[in-house]
Amino acid sequence: MVKDRLSPITRIGTPTSDTERLRIRGVDVLSEIVGEMSFGEAFYFIVTGRKPCAMQLKVFDASLVILMDHGLTPTALTARLVGDSLPDSPQAGIAAGILMVGDKFVGSIAGAGAILQDGMSFKGEKAAWAADTVAKAKAEKQFLPGFGHPYYHPTDPRSERLFEIAKNAGVKGDYIALLHTLGQALDDASSRHFTINATAALGALLCEIDFPVEAMRGAATVSRAAGLVAHVMEEAVEPITPALMDFAGNIEYNDPE
Repeated sequence: MVKDRLSPITRIGTPTSDTERLRIRGVDVLSEIVGEMSFGEAFYFIVTGRKPCAMQLKVFDASLVILMDHGLTPTALTARLVGDSLPDSPQAGIAAGILMVGDKFVGSIAGAGAILQDGMSFKGEKAAWAADTVAKAKAEKQFLPGFGHPYYHPTDPRSERLFEIAKNAGVKGDYIALLHTLGQALDDASSRHFTINATAALGALLCEIDFPVEAMRGAATVSRAAGLVAHVMEEAVEPITPALMDFAGNIEYNDPE
């Protein structure tokens, strides 16, 4: 059936003009969501249309918290620089920071999740799929998202903690096992070890709790936004921008050769 584009609908929530109802995903906001659901629970619900069970909520909350802040990362530095320039508009700094969520920073969670979903749909031996996936990435000179870390080696303690939380919460564990199979294939093909970093672990965990891959980067953005609020607020009272500008002012200039 072709949808009538002149009669659009939404199943997310009622508009503010509807004073008779206040509903999200078919549920009354005031009696069934506000005061009844945590933010993480409501977030999962509005995205998926399903109320998370206790296991899913435990894993989802942990996933949101682990990405909240990683210190003075490029996302935080960007938020602080913009926040320093626009001190009366903290939302501008936060927005600037979250715009950096992408393939390189934070957003690799979605890439990892997509690869794992592809592997889970593979009907043959998972080890063969993993070896083929690694070989294809190498042939195309592409990095597998979620593998490797400049500081954590041989393991990422954040990943280990997430796996522990997931196990204790009762997840089935198929995606986590598949992630380790892929990691072993990458190690074997490279003749060295690659750390399974937090974004790869998160891709696996969110797949375990049926959170859509298409929304994973959105979840990462919401999580990181909370940390950026803190950075922008701190920048207003204990700025690091002067030190950054002093560093920039001492970068040597050379004429083109």
